[in-house]
This record gives sequence, C-alpha cells and structure tokens, in this order.
Amino acid sequence: MRKVAVLAAGGTGGHLFPAQALAEVLIARGWSVVLAADERVAGLAQDFPADRRIGLSAATWRPGDPIGMLRAGFAVLRGAGQARAVYREIGPNVVVGFGGYPSAPALVGAILDRRPTVIHEQNAVMGRANRLLAGRVTRVACAFPTLLKAPPRVAGLATVVGNPVRPAIRALADLPYAPPGAEGPIRILITGGSQGARLLSELAPEAIAALPDALRQRLVVQQQTRPESMESARRTYRNALVDAEIAPFFRDMAGRLGAAHLVIGRSGAGSVCEFAVAGKPSILVPLAIALDDDQGQNAKFLADVGAAEVARESQLTVESLSGALEKLLTNPARLARMAAAARSVAIPDAAERLADVVEMTAHG
Repeated sequence: MRKVAVLAAGGTGGHLFPAQALAEVLIARGWSVVLAADERVAGLAQDFPADRRIGLSAATWRPGDPIGMLRAGFAVLRGAGQARAVYREIGPNVVVGFGGYPSAPALVGAILDRRPTVIHEQNAVMGRANRLLAGRVTRVACAFPTLLKAPPRVAGLATVVGNPVRPAIRALADLPYAPPGAEGPIRILITGGSQGARLLSELAPEAIAALPDALRQRLVVQQQTRPESMESARRTYRNALVDAEIAPFFRDMAGRLGAAHLVIGRSGAGSVCEFAVAGKPSILVPLAIALDDDQGQNAKFLADVGAAEVARESQLTVESLSGALEKLLTNPARLARMAAAARSVAIPDAAERLADVVEMTAHG
C-alpha cells in the first residue's frame, strides 16, 4: 500500500507552489498525494500532481469582527467534518498544512482524528491560520530562521527547512552570477506579485527613464505589469529608448530570473526564497498593507546579510528608486557581493528537507 499524504493549501501561489514542490518529491519517494483546499479547489492548480482533490468548507474573517469570526468558525468545523469523512476512506498517513484559511479544515479534521500533522510556514511572520493551530500539530517546519508571532514553544521547536521552490528555479542554484561588464547589456527583471503591483507597474518605468542616458541605453528590462498599466509603461520605456518587454505574466520566470543582473519586486516569501536560490541581488518593496508586516520581515532576511536593498512604500519615489538603481548598476562588484550574500542563505533543497520532516512525522 502506498503511503498517503494530504497537502492542504490556500488558493494563492505562495501557498500552492511550496505544496506542489513537496508533492513532486513525495511522489518520487513513492507516496500518493491528495490536495485539500476550500470549495474552489476544482478550479485551482490544474497542474498540481495530486491523485485526488478534495474541496472543504472554509471561510476567513477580519480582525475585530466577532460575527465574521463566528461564521468562519462554523465553516471550518463543517469543513473539518468533511475532511474526516474523506480520511476514513483514504486513511492518510500525514496531513500537511501550508497556511491560508482553506488549509484549516483539513488540519482541524486531522487533529480531531489524532492523525500525524505538519504545518509549513512560508513567511518570517507566522500567519493567522497557522498561528491558531501550531500548538496542536505534531511538527512545525518553517522557511526562515525567525518565526515571529508564533507561540514561543512553537518557535523554539520549529525546524528550518526553507521554502520549497519549483525545479526550474532550483536549477539556478548551480549557475554562477556574472555581474554586468563595462560594456554590453544590463538586465533588470521587475516582478509584481499577486497583490499591490500597481506601484511598481507605474513607478519603475519612470525611475528607469530618469537614469543617465549612457546607463539607460544599456538596459534590457523585463517587467511584469498590470494589464491596465501596460500601455503607459511601454510608452515611458519607448520615449526613454529603453529596450523593454512588458507582460502581465511571464511563463519562463526561471529563465528570466537566471539571466537577470538585478531583480526588483515585492518580498513575498516565495519571491525572497527564489531570489536567494537564484543568487540574485534585489531591490525589495514590501507590500505596505501586508498583515503583520510579513513582507517587511521577509525582506529583512535578505537585507540583513547584504543581499537586498529594501524600499518601503512610504519612502519610495521616482527619485529614490532611480538613485538606488544608478548606485547599484554602476557598481558591478557590489552586485556580485549581493549575489553571493543571497546564495549564502539559500536552501535549494528545501522540498527534500520538508519531505524528510513529513516522512519522520508519518513514521512517528
């Protein structure tokens, strides 16, 4: 009989990508994988390598909303009942939660059934759903050495495994960083993230257009941009004579990240860990409205070792971003040091490390 792992994840890429990376490792080790999420799961993660998908009742709430919290509690309990019914059928050896409110019912059901459970926290700040359940699961794994907002006992016992990244990103760990030379192109990759990309969509082109002519003419820019900002960005780059490719989404992100000399982007947990694995210097702009400043703490992880510059939204202007770009792009030695610093804290084999924790938990 193949061992069965239920992977429970929210509906965003930040939760699903690590779960998918773990699934691929577990399948290679002979496991059967079941994906559990909320009732939208049928439309999510079409490429997720699961033998089965289960949709569970779930809901979120806003802090300070007792009625919403009560409704969410009932929804989670209903979802936990649905999960327990499925568990009686498939007999999972372990249930792994990746955060986000859709992961809660699967974990609650497993806790009530006294099944082995693991939580993986992707951010440097433990999320609300994970925070509520962390003290009741068998083991906690985390991406960063710091785990703020976690119960003290949980933070002290958590196993640091890193953030599982996609195989194409992991392959970049073997490629040396080559800083830009005295001549030739300087490649900038600008990512947006799933939230708050408008700021970078509109401000980054203007900041690059404000660079000195000699530097600007060497740039090759690839920028993820919100659809409504694409034409404005193209016009700005065209008027500044900058070679730029603009799209709302890049499928070959690994190839583009591998070729970049500098990356500008948000500091979601997945992005920060991918930049580290790829060994890329970065300018990080934490999402100001992120709960508990998790993006700010993620960015601090790279900034503290000298791998990234952090630009807070409240202080970010065209002039400040343009100035930071000019200082970095005209200093190849510093870019190389930043790249080496990023790689020094990377954990390319995070998926394997997490799989080890999962197997150890399943075996008791």
